[in-house]
Amino acid sequence: MPLTPCTPAPRARLRTFGRLKRPGRLRTPGRLKLTALLASAVSVCLLAASAPATPLGVGDSLFPYLGNPGYDVASYHLSFTYPGTNSEPLQAVTTIGAWTTAPLDRVNLDFAHGTVDSVEVDGEPAAFTGVGEDLVVTPEDPLPEGSWTRITVRHTSDPTPARNRDGGWVRTADGLAMANQADVAHLVFPCNDHPSDKAMFTIRVTVPDGYTAVANGLPTGVQRAARMTTWTYSTQHPMATELAQVSIGRSSVLHRTGPHDLPVRDVVPTEDSRALEPWLKKTPGQIAWMEGKVGRYPFETYGLLMADADTGFELETQTLSLFERDLFTDSAHPRWYVESIMVHELSHQWFGDSVTPRTWSDLWLNEGHAIWYEALYAEEKAKRSMEARMKAAYKASDGWRAAGGPPAAPKAPDPGNKISIFRPNVYEGAALVLYALRQEIGRPAFEQLERAWVDRHQDATATTEDFVGLASEISGRDLGGFFEAWLYGEKTPPMPGHPDWSRRRPA
Repeated sequence: MPLTPCTPAPRARLRTFGRLKRPGRLRTPGRLKLTALLASAVSVCLLAASAPATPLGVGDSLFPYLGNPGYDVASYHLSFTYPGTNSEPLQAVTTIGAWTTAPLDRVNLDFAHGTVDSVEVDGEPAAFTGVGEDLVVTPEDPLPEGSWTRITVRHTSDPTPARNRDGGWVRTADGLAMANQADVAHLVFPCNDHPSDKAMFTIRVTVPDGYTAVANGLPTGVQRAARMTTWTYSTQHPMATELAQVSIGRSSVLHRTGPHDLPVRDVVPTEDSRALEPWLKKTPGQIAWMEGKVGRYPFETYGLLMADADTGFELETQTLSLFERDLFTDSAHPRWYVESIMVHELSHQWFGDSVTPRTWSDLWLNEGHAIWYEALYAEEKAKRSMEARMKAAYKASDGWRAAGGPPAAPKAPDPGNKISIFRPNVYEGAALVLYALRQEIGRPAFEQLERAWVDRHQDATATTEDFVGLASEISGRDLGGFFEAWLYGEKTPPMPGHPDWSRRRPA
């Protein structure tokens, strides 16, 4: 990949929010459709204007083409206008506020599956082109290292499924929702689409009368005009792009109060409000239960988005977890199971949302903890034995490792199936690591570790190495060897305290 040194041009100046107009308009490529796959890159000084535009990435071992080097996003302002049907593109404006961490002649954004109309950098028209799944923006002046810049992209956001891709917009029976994990937020809006770069979000959604829009965070305004309504929401804590959520539908928003007067709001199809209420009213008690385990809820609000859609999964989008409505209306699901799944997504607000994995190989910290508290809740509330569940997981663990890799070194996703990183090795297999750790260091130290982990890394990103270091610190022991075997070994180690537990040989 051609990378060339670049230095700030003499005319380059500190970027501010001011709109600095110049006569005329730069010629840019016409309305641009972005598709195809990214190529890899490293986070050094980026391409000079004379070199060909190239897709970049931050080098994540599982998604090496996600994210972009050279800047740190501080804020996203997203604006969507819904046309009244979920089969046509939304008109959208994305404004990114960022600090440069290197001198930049070009700025790469992750964006695909949309049409770009124009780009401005600090109020001035900028040239742009699409390469792979990157939108490559060339400002009129180079951006010096350490400068503030604002990039505004006017584009469409296409809710129809992208070829060979899952996620992004999810079409529901009456509108849209988002499911951006792991690598598809950039199918919805231009961004630095990697969990290592969290930012604040403000989201404006304009919909026709009869529709309701809800997004992450708290509402900050509602405007009605010409049979259209615009809702604005803002987060009070930074968020990874994969956790963004926008619900558009013929929905009702139901309000209640959680612990410490926490505002809890749920978004449900209006016709299902009464039937779903018995489930929704459980949330405040579940929040209180989680607070008793790991400490105070980390965000400004919480709630469930119950979508009339067939996704095959539930998703911990920050402050507004996405659920399939049928999970709650299908009588085939036992009550204890549904409640434990609710706690699974709730626990992610601490593990994954507040404390976010710095790389996708750290995913086990998210899912292992969510399974842990799901299982612990089922044990305490429904007498479903944690030990029996972990014994069954232990028996299957070698097979999971063979198929998907060790918990902290998962195999790359299958071609054309990016969400295949979500395998049993990072769910039950990762919870098994936590069970082994509790066996190894004892319950008091383990519970102290859990509280310290979410407190120390709140609103930040963290790695497996951070967890290993904190566990060693709190236990007063060097646990490097223990974690090396449990997190990276091809075979599952013996379970502390259970020498009789056996493993099934992989097929």
